[in-house]
Amino acid sequence: MSILDRLVSDVQLMFRRPVREQYGALCYRLKKKKPAVEILLITSRDTGRWVIPKGWPMDGKSAPAAAAREAWEEAGVKGVVAQESVGNYHYMKGLPEGLEVECRVRVFPLAVDDVFKNFPEKGERRAEWVDCVEAANRVHEPGLKTLILAFEHKMLADLAPKPKTGTTNA
Repeated sequence: MSILDRLVSDVQLMFRRPVREQYGALCYRLKKKKPAVEILLITSRDTGRWVIPKGWPMDGKSAPAAAAREAWEEAGVKGVVAQESVGNYHYMKGLPEGLEVECRVRVFPLAVDDVFKNFPEKGERRAEWVDCVEAANRVHEPGLKTLILAFEHKMLADLAPKPKTGTTNA
């Protein structure tokens, strides 16, 4: 490696920002008639692309609580949030100054119980309930696509009737 290559590499490392962490809510509901999972997607305020509710850590709130708060503020939903993440994905977040930072979003499932007409960001976003395949098709981030489809697979496997074990006296 030449001295010039080494200098360029060192300068790039100096200006490289650390990955920022955010918390997201994978808001879902189960269809009653047949086993199916629906995901609530919202549009981002800046680009209008389909995303899940997410945001920065909040003082005094755990990661799952912060994800649930984002679901309320951005989508107007409340429910039971899982305490364990189902995974994470990465994306580049544009900042007001024109810079971009890499974000890692830890995702927490939120079983939606209530949908409200009035909430903090009402009118700033669109929201739609869609099946998991459609949700995966709409979002741009490859990691989020994979996470949504894996979540559906796990939920449907958990809902499937379990085979009875034991012996019969025939």
